[in-house]
Amino acid sequence: MVILSEWLAAQLDKESAEPAYRQLLQLMQQAILTGRLAPGTKLPSSRLLAADLGVARNTVLHVYDQLSAEGYVISTTGSGTYVADTRPDSAAVSTPTNKPSPARSPDDENDATGSSPRGDMSTRGQRLIEEAGVSAKQWGAFMPGVPDVAEFPARTWSRLQARLWKSANHGLLTYAPGGGYRPLRRALSDYLRVARSVRCTPDQIIITTGIHQSIDLSVRLLADVGDRAWVEEPCYWGARSVLQSSGLKLAPVPVDEEGLNPREQDLREPPRIALVTPSHQYPLGMVMSLARRRTLLEYARQHKVWIIEDDYDSEFRYGSRPLASLQGLDESDRVIYVGSLGKLLFPGLRIGYMVVPERLAATFRTGVAELYREGQLMQQAVLAEFIMDGYLTSHVRRMRTLYGERRQLLIDAVTRHFGDALPVMGDEAGLHFVLGLPDTADDRAIASAAYDAGVIVRPLAAYYSVRQERKGLLTGYACVPHEQIEPAFATLARVIEEHAFAKPQKLRRTG
Repeated sequence: MVILSEWLAAQLDKESAEPAYRQLLQLMQQAILTGRLAPGTKLPSSRLLAADLGVARNTVLHVYDQLSAEGYVISTTGSGTYVADTRPDSAAVSTPTNKPSPARSPDDENDATGSSPRGDMSTRGQRLIEEAGVSAKQWGAFMPGVPDVAEFPARTWSRLQARLWKSANHGLLTYAPGGGYRPLRRALSDYLRVARSVRCTPDQIIITTGIHQSIDLSVRLLADVGDRAWVEEPCYWGARSVLQSSGLKLAPVPVDEEGLNPREQDLREPPRIALVTPSHQYPLGMVMSLARRRTLLEYARQHKVWIIEDDYDSEFRYGSRPLASLQGLDESDRVIYVGSLGKLLFPGLRIGYMVVPERLAATFRTGVAELYREGQLMQQAVLAEFIMDGYLTSHVRRMRTLYGERRQLLIDAVTRHFGDALPVMGDEAGLHFVLGLPDTADDRAIASAAYDAGVIVRPLAAYYSVRQERKGLLTGYACVPHEQIEPAFATLARVIEEHAFAKPQKLRRTG
């Protein structure tokens, strides 16, 4: 016991801000776990150990009580305190027989559900991280898909929120009911019918945290591991990651000027799910034609395909009214319509929604409550007030004008620097356009060099999963103040000139 007391005394730091009780407890736990104090060892009395260490006896008593409560020691009245035997059961930690890993074919590498020789990560987890498209920076020139949060009417939002907090409605502080806050669902139902020609009732609306969760819930409830899913080629990397991580087999389907364009081999094997962005294809920006929409809906009806319509930023169209949704044409109830308030208001809001067929509404309400235990009722209540009082409509109208001005300033900057040598694609709507590059350019290298120079763009290559058909940069303008657009693009132009052309030189306008 003298050895234990001496070791503890040497380790205790009486000058430390850490209380002696905490230090002593951690030291004795360490001694027991490392075997310094073997199982069955009798500990010194609290009086003796306190005297040896120069601490209050109550300190040692508290330590012994805590060690007993956590199972490190066993105290017996009249006998003393002994170290408990907490060593792992040898049978539980026996080394398994080493067996050679089964041979894997190239097809196995693409199977998100296949077994593999594992380190820390699953096969699909490793693939998710390797192909992740998330950026370390989420703001600045020319980050695509990001609204100008500085223009959000924060004072109005704060006033609405203060009013709700003052009412002290305790029901807003608990878990959300299945489907979300009903007044918000009612407000969204009215808004979507007018703004997006979506046919729905409040009961068909499910409140989620955004597009990713809406897609994830749809996949979990409507598809099984190994089912086939159509995705546009190219498509949003985040949606692709959600589908892939759910164990679906992705089938990239090319797009052209009329949107999704399934080939004969695609049509021969109907998918379980088709994920599309018909009103403003992401990232290229084309609109799915009415003929293609009707064909897709009829194909979905015949083959029982679920269509997930991602309507991510269709309110922002320049020079024409927003286009009607695909869901509004659906007579067979095969479309799951998903959207988010993040780009309309601010991304940190984390409130999205989905519109599901009536027959699935109860199923989805149960699913979202069971899987995610949603909350955010106070935020949902504020948003409901914001919509019902007309603030959402006026904010969208104002931001559409502002973003239209910034879009034109950026297009003008492209023209000044490159003339018509680099095309601007998909600029009719949304918060970004694609700046085309020569076929010989490496858009990933250009995006990386631009990032180092302080400008954020995304390479079009990141959105292709099979073979990149076009070279370009996704260039956002929404969150860039007017006066910063020209100097920021001048920086980007220098990077493009250095990397995209054989001889770094400023291109002259050809038209």
